[in-house]
Amino acid sequence: MAFKISDEHVDQFFRDGYVIFRGLIPATLLKELRVMADAGRSVARELGGPQSQRLQPIVEHLDCKAYFEFVDLPELVDAIHTIYGDGFVYGRSPDDPSSSRAGVLFEPRDQPYSTQWHRDWRDNIPGLEIGIWEQKQTDLRYFNQVNCALYEDGCTWVVPGSHLRKDVSAEVARFPMRPIPGPALEGLDDSAAELACLAYCRSMPGAVQACLNAGDFMLYRNSLWHLGNYTPYKRRSTIHDGVWTPEFYEWFSNWPKHAGTKATMLNPHVGRPEYEAWRALQPVES
Repeated sequence: MAFKISDEHVDQFFRDGYVIFRGLIPATLLKELRVMADAGRSVARELGGPQSQRLQPIVEHLDCKAYFEFVDLPELVDAIHTIYGDGFVYGRSPDDPSSSRAGVLFEPRDQPYSTQWHRDWRDNIPGLEIGIWEQKQTDLRYFNQVNCALYEDGCTWVVPGSHLRKDVSAEVARFPMRPIPGPALEGLDDSAAELACLAYCRSMPGAVQACLNAGDFMLYRNSLWHLGNYTPYKRRSTIHDGVWTPEFYEWFSNWPKHAGTKATMLNPHVGRPEYEAWRALQPVES
């Protein structure tokens, strides 16, 4: 039975900040997409080394006929329109409908790895003007992202509902500093590193693992807390892209910078009691 979006999908997306469209991709197309994506694994590693986990944009490296069949699936087009309405573009570049900015995400070849917990732009773009990000955080026309799994994929973790609010006290206490540190993996063998990454994922209050099966499509607000956690033995080929609007494309192309040093990452917690209490306990720099 073909996928069909429901009111429950819509409610979950706006409530939790993410939703999974189960079984969206039909079997024949899934097979073609796997062939396309898996051809990119060696290209990604040739360009970025054995731990490279992304090839983007795929249109510059791969035969993307199957990809454009995928983004034109009537069920997907209907689902995107039902969630967002008019003025949103998924699967094609906002400035060139014949092209795309989409990428494919892969597993690392050699060692387990996890990104740091973050909200996109605020916590992973040094130099960003955080006050403007906070003004846009809940604006639906910004910060929409997609993971579409071609194989089983449990890499993404999220904190449901965090897209609607500022950080709560427990989150400030867990990650008071900027840049946010990732898991400490130095000197660990693969098994210990894998468990350390998993413990790091679970250390965020309210965290849940978003488990996708082959052919599932995850739509999420990347202004919520999230991360990616990866192991070499779990094969991954996951289509990754944004849902675009003219406003977000302008942001993406010319994001707002603060007046300080471009490389400086501002801390959104300055002035909050939880942060100031943590800072008071830190050694004084000489």
